[in-house]
Amino acid sequence: MAAVVLPNTLTELFPTAPRRVEVEAPTVAGVIDALDEAYPGMRNRLLDAGPSIRRHVLIFVDAERAALGTAVEARSEVRIVPALSGG
Repeated sequence: MAAVVLPNTLTELFPTAPRRVEVEAPTVAGVIDALDEAYPGMRNRLLDAGPSIRRHVLIFVDAERAALGTAVEARSEVRIVPALSGG
């Protein structure tokens, strides 16, 4: 199973979600589906209509920036990171 590391911003919105979750999914899209099944509404926080990853969310698989179709291996680490911006 892949390890998914969630940011504090998501665990604050979904109090039952731990910072590190184990999921089995072949792609990033599958990871998001699994997260949404376990924590309803999480998909809406991560994806826009289309679907596409929200502009202010970055997803990495094994330290490489990922898209929805990026493959996820059983031993992969998936990190969801809110983008930082400011002025």
